[in-house]
Amino acid sequence: MTDQELIEQCLSGSQRAQRALFDKFSGKMMAVCMRYVADRERAADVLQDGFVKVFRSLDKFKGDGSFEGWIRRTMVNTSLDYLRKKKLDEIDVDISEAEYLAGSSEKVVGKLRAEELMKLIEGMPAGYRTVFNMYAIEGYSHKEIAEELDVTESTSKTQFRKARTYLMNIIGERDNI
Repeated sequence: MTDQELIEQCLSGSQRAQRALFDKFSGKMMAVCMRYVADRERAADVLQDGFVKVFRSLDKFKGDGSFEGWIRRTMVNTSLDYLRKKKLDEIDVDISEAEYLAGSSEKVVGKLRAEELMKLIEGMPAGYRTVFNMYAIEGYSHKEIAEELDVTESTSKTQFRKARTYLMNIIGERDNI
């Protein structure tokens, strides 16, 4: 069944189609939620909330882009909403570390497999993890991140540098063992 057929059947109220849509996308979207909410149980809650939003606003999908991309954007926004509500590990605004962080080497990141990198990202403090995911994985600009998280662009850039340095330090420690 195509995405368009799934959408049409879901809009007509078919629970079977809703289940098929959930089954088709839940694995990928759980990975998205886990990047923002590192605890599996909480990420599963965010996933469920995200799919509720998907089903409630399915009629707003106009087909301009990919359906999967639209669902992904919903999951990212739901994850961000969760982080805002829980105020988990507020984003650090300490810009004084930016100069120190800017000089780190990025070559070590290339040595990792994707799943190893995702595990390391899950272990980051929430502020680092959120900005890193939005910028490096989801493709948001620092301006968009700043607007979405209600911080300055400078804070977004600093958090990204801190996240990148955090990853490189962890990877460097692993390589030295």
